[in-house]
Amino acid sequence: MSWIILIIAGLFEVTFAFCLGKAKETTGQEMYLWYLGFIVALSISMTLLIKATQTLPIGTAYAVWTGIGAVGTALLGIIVFKEPATFARIFFLSTLILSIIGLKAVS
Repeated sequence: MSWIILIIAGLFEVTFAFCLGKAKETTGQEMYLWYLGFIVALSISMTLLIKATQTLPIGTAYAVWTGIGAVGTALLGIIVFKEPATFARIFFLSTLILSIIGLKAVS
């Protein structure tokens, strides 16, 4: 169950990064709504991370949480924000995914 909680926490990390990206693109009241979404997603992500680290090793949990956030945010950047999808970016994202899987396998 802790691994599921950790994965959900990582997805909320992606959500708060997405909200920051959208806030940067908007102005006025819409910008503040995206910042509100950022605060809500950040709070949920941190709360779930705390819950997951009650049973998982902190080093592993934190590495997996940040890895999910990094990969998810980079993929959102490519898909939603039209950032370049170069061979090097895809290669290193793949190695990060393999590292996350490896940490899960040895924990």
